[in-house]
Order: sequence, then C-alpha cells, then structure tokens
Amino acid sequence: MKAGSAGKAPLWASLTATLFGIGYLRPGPGTWGSAATVLCWWALTHVIPAHIQLWAALAMVLFIVLIGIPAATQVSRASASKDPQFVVIDEAAGQLIALIAAPVTWKTVLAGFILFRGFDIVKPPPVRQLERLPEGSGIVCDDVAAGLYTLAIMQLLLHFGLLPR
Repeated sequence: MKAGSAGKAPLWASLTATLFGIGYLRPGPGTWGSAATVLCWWALTHVIPAHIQLWAALAMVLFIVLIGIPAATQVSRASASKDPQFVVIDEAAGQLIALIAAPVTWKTVLAGFILFRGFDIVKPPPVRQLERLPEGSGIVCDDVAAGLYTLAIMQLLLHFGLLPR
C-alpha cells in the first residue's frame, strides 16, 4: 500500500479522519487541520447564540472524539501506520478544546491556535505517553491532552488580563 493513502478504510472513516481531505494538504497537515477547525469555529460562533456556545463546543468535542477514535483506528489499520500524518481529526478535537470558553476574537483565536500547535508538537508529559494507547485512542487522546493544556493556559491568560476579552 502506498504511503500517505487511506487504503481500504471505509469512506466515512477516511473522510472523517482526514477532515474531508484536509489531512492531505502539505506542508504540515496537522497545522492545516487546526486552521480549518479554527475557521469553522469562528464561522459557527457567528451563527450559534453566545449563551449556548460553550455547550455547543463541548457537544462538538464529544462528537468529534467519539467518531474520531473509530475513524482514526480504521484509517490507521488500512494504512498500516500507527499514527498517519494525514489523520487530522485529532487536531480538530484538540484545537476545539483549546478554544472552549474563550471569547472569539482574532487575538484569542490566534493565541489558542499557536499554543495548541506548540503543545501538540512538543507533547509535554503526559501528552506523549498517551500516544501509546491503542490505535485511534492513542491518535486522538494525545491531541485532547494538548487541547486541555492549551485550555488551561488560555483561561489563565484571560483571567489575568494577558489576553483581551
């Protein structure tokens, strides 16, 4: 099987895991996946009433994780790769977690994007250790943890006024 392909994974799994093909963009498919998530969230916050945005974000994260783990598992198996670079549904989950409860301004969104990408790349403990979980769980859970780190830092920055509301 050629590297970088989703092989014989079911279509739903390939579309989900690659975020409708965004995972095939180069360079840095993870960054493209995060950027697409940020843009989608930005657009959705202009449609979703402010008083339910927190709940909408939490529901979306739950949905992405619950569908992302089996999709990532299917694509990982089909590509014979433990964590294929073109699987970016994990970035969608982590990036959205990073933006939970943050006001949607260009400064907060940019800060959340940069911080999440940093945590996702550096993988401080226990983020790296979560990669050892089996199949899709390992692919998705390390990004969920990176998103939680970012969420914590974002909330601290907002609380202490280091990011404008």
